[in-house]
Amino acid sequence: QVHLVESGGGLVQVGGSLRLSCTASGRTFITSHAGWFRQAPGKEREFVAGFTCADTSTWYGDSVQDRFIISRDNAKNTVYLHMNSLKPEDPAVYYCVHSKTLSCANNKPTRYDDWGQGTQVTVSS
Repeated sequence: QVHLVESGGGLVQVGGSLRLSCTASGRTFITSHAGWFRQAPGKEREFVAGFTCADTSTWYGDSVQDRFIISRDNAKNTVYLHMNSLKPEDPAVYYCVHSKTLSCANNKPTRYDDWGQGTQVTVSS
């Protein structure tokens, strides 16, 4: 069983930055199998970021491309989401996700086995 705990959410002004962290416990956690989704009120869960096949690169949702960066620290069992140039459309609950078998990022939330409790990101104008 993998337990994911997100932190780092909060209130930030438009154009500001935040760094989210996702720390995992559990022997089957693989950092390259982790990623981030988000969900705004009244909207479906949206893929944000993950690692590509064979952990060769990263992949981002269209709405966050060139602004967000996913990174990881294997020694700490932690995955990060660096969010820059935050926009009014970025507020959501951000979820850390993990797949036991999927080694390539996937934009379908059903492909992930483990989800954190989520952390709220709010952007003020």
